[in-house]
Amino acid sequence: MLIETHAHLDYPDFANDLDDVIRRATEAGVTRIITIGTSVESSRRAVDLAEKYRIVFAVIGIHPTYVAEAGDDVIASLRELAKSPRVVAFGETGLDYHHLPSVEARKQKSVQVFNALQSETEEQLEATIEDGAYKSKQAALFEEQLDLAVEFGLNVVIHQRDAWDDTFELMRPYAGKMRGVFHCFGGTLDQANEVFELGHLVSFTGIVTFKNGKQVRDVAAQVPLDKFMVETDCPYLAPVPFRGKRCEPAHTRLVAEEIARARGLSLEEIARATTATAERFFRFDRE
Repeated sequence: MLIETHAHLDYPDFANDLDDVIRRATEAGVTRIITIGTSVESSRRAVDLAEKYRIVFAVIGIHPTYVAEAGDDVIASLRELAKSPRVVAFGETGLDYHHLPSVEARKQKSVQVFNALQSETEEQLEATIEDGAYKSKQAALFEEQLDLAVEFGLNVVIHQRDAWDDTFELMRPYAGKMRGVFHCFGGTLDQANEVFELGHLVSFTGIVTFKNGKQVRDVAAQVPLDKFMVETDCPYLAPVPFRGKRCEPAHTRLVAEEIARARGLSLEEIARATTATAERFFRFDRE
């Protein structure tokens, strides 16, 4: 019995064969699938799927890289969606500095013609201002979603990329009020322990099966058995032997099997522990 704690079933990748995808997950021993919203529209689709399929539950939120498109009414929309008993957490939300405006500008610089009169200093100043505004909007929306989680008594699925210190700075005031799971965890053991010290969790994806995923695999082998969950982040990060293909919830079993091998445990032991952790973290009892 496994719980797939992070899927994106509303994505177009699953539009043509979702019934088969869910059937394969069930055959692989996955008893519940949590589909994650990344925008208001995506969250609404997640709730619709959760209301259609008994095996599916929804998490609703605004992904940090989507904040530029987020309107002023997103919190009101999420609050309304959260009334559904099929919603078991908020997210995915957090901070992502990997695609800052300045970073994207540098990527494009080789293929763009810049105004010869504009100095490099002016370009850097403009990029710094844009970065600051982008970070500020991410932080504000992150905090608003953390507040929503406290309001509804739900926990939060955290997306963090290249923003470790700022993420923790924003989450510290919420210690004891709600818990977060740092999904697709790829940090060090020290960083995992920092997560645990604040009462939060981590979850692991198919990266644990990758040849270049040794660090993640080693961390998964060492963290306390009750401090992590398993996920796929499908349609991304398909585990070996499906790497390069579409990932799907059935592959949760391969993630769990790899972690079991790394820890010298049976699949049943990993399934039992991660299922118990997921049942404590997500509010499956809202119905």
